[in-house]
Amino acid sequence: MHVFITGGTGLIGSAVVAELLANGHTVLGLARTDSAAEALAAAGAESIRGDLSDLATLRAAAAKSDGVIHLAFRHDFSTQDAVAAAVAEESAALAALGAELTGTDRPLVTVSGTPVTPGRPSTEADPFSTEGPVGGRGRSVMAVLDLAAHGVRSSAVRLPRTVHNEGRGGFAGILTESARRTGVAGYPGEGTQRWPAVHALDAAVLFRLALERAPAGTVWHAVADEGDAVRDMAAVIGRRLDLPVQPVPSDTFGPLGEIFALDQPSSSAHTRAELGWQPAHPGLLADLENIQP
Repeated sequence: MHVFITGGTGLIGSAVVAELLANGHTVLGLARTDSAAEALAAAGAESIRGDLSDLATLRAAAAKSDGVIHLAFRHDFSTQDAVAAAVAEESAALAALGAELTGTDRPLVTVSGTPVTPGRPSTEADPFSTEGPVGGRGRSVMAVLDLAAHGVRSSAVRLPRTVHNEGRGGFAGILTESARRTGVAGYPGEGTQRWPAVHALDAAVLFRLALERAPAGTVWHAVADEGDAVRDMAAVIGRRLDLPVQPVPSDTFGPLGEIFALDQPSSSAHTRAELGWQPAHPGLLADLENIQP
């Protein structure tokens, strides 16, 4: 397939581009900057200049593709308004991509987060989270899945709270950044809450499988670690950075603080059984050992 991808130079996107190219696909990536275009070229992909707000560019790229993978998101979590603006921008971009692919039976793979289901790990059958700081993302992904009734082979890969590679990425990466900034390897609450995780290279395989095989309107979980305790993550971060490990107020982490405090394990049993996906790279706690002082 000739695949159009947004967010193809990020931690996850760069792994997805490499996975697609290694498996015989060609890639056209959205490039917001010269450096992004250069990174795509170095990986062996083509690029088209623009960002998520350039709806005409998105539609033009989707029109000449055999399938689309959407990964881009403006990661500004500094304020509630910034988060809302990023969610609105992504929602408009997904609507444009979906409109262009309507009636083509081509795949549109989008991304979301694993839901929170109190008392048990969430599964692929659980509904999307539509409340809270990023609830709008759940609503826009549900709209994409509804395109299954309009000739789009749409699917959603729900990512865990941490997608990591070489100790970087996701919620655990934010814990590390906060530790470097404040001098404390902190965690909200008692630290017993669990976050699921996946290595970026394993997540990339699932995005490819969804592009190639996922039936229309389906949901998949890219979860390798069902749930690591946040306190255990902070302990590794503190040891690697030689910093004290202790609880900190949830608002230390800004608008995401309320999400950080939740116990949110997740399962990928259905995904593994149906798509044959098998994570093969290091788990989160082992990967955090790559953090450099």
